[in-house]
Amino acid sequence: QVQLVESGGGLVQAGGSLRLSCAYSGTISNVNFMGWYRQAPGKQRELVAHITSGSSVKYADSVKGRFTISRDNAKNTVYLQMNSLKPEDTAVYFCAASRWSMELMTPPFWGQGTQVTVSS
Repeated sequence: QVQLVESGGGLVQAGGSLRLSCAYSGTISNVNFMGWYRQAPGKQRELVAHITSGSSVKYADSVKGRFTISRDNAKNTVYLQMNSLKPEDTAVYFCAASRWSMELMTPPFWGQGTQVTVSS
């Protein structure tokens, strides 16, 4: 069973930076996609960024140029470096693992989430 634990959230001023971490463990064979999602009150869940087992990365238009997703296989950790943060980035951020591209909208494995709050 795959387990995912996020950390690194907090309160930051607009323009600041945070780095989120997602430590994963368990059976991760066949997990090809590690992604960051966010959920804000009253809004739909948004796929923020994905990284594949081959280290291919993709970003939502809303964060492109500001966020960077990366992974450290030796540490079993996926990161989301968030720069130039805006108040609209405020949300609970989740990491999730998917096996195939068709699972990206509904990943089977989720972390508990970490709160990111950006003040103006």
